[in-house]
Amino acid sequence: MMEFTVVSKAFADLTPQELYDVLQLRSAVFVVEQNCVFLDPDGLDAPCHHLLFYRGSTLEAYARLVPAGVSYPERSIGRIITSAAVRGTGVGQQLVQKAIEETYRLFGPGDIKIGAQLYAKKFYERFGFAQSSDVYDEDGIDHIKMIRPTNA
Repeated sequence: MMEFTVVSKAFADLTPQELYDVLQLRSAVFVVEQNCVFLDPDGLDAPCHHLLFYRGSTLEAYARLVPAGVSYPERSIGRIITSAAVRGTGVGQQLVQKAIEETYRLFGPGDIKIGAQLYAKKFYERFGFAQSSDVYDEDGIDHIKMIRPTNA
């Protein structure tokens, strides 16, 4: 298991460097790697908490922890990403587990809803998420909604 410095902060508490690192990683993965032309800074970052996994000074993994009523009626985890350098090492599993724990710590008990890329369905099922929608297209990639009940 890789060792990381884990940072969990409200948007207003992020340093300029942390915010830059987040936007850079999200753009590298979502815009460049996945070839999706979309506006990543979507106006939803400010009410959220941000979970950052650093190895040294490099941001290797990230998730956005979203309070209920911002993206969905339920609390949510979004923008779940790992850098290409750490994929296949289990970092994604560490990230999702920590994101679930932090979501409950910050926002209390309740269902967690995600919009997952269809190919990652089995990955999220390992954490208690279950498909809750038909497949839909988002930015040219098949997605599904998934829910994790509090007692999962």
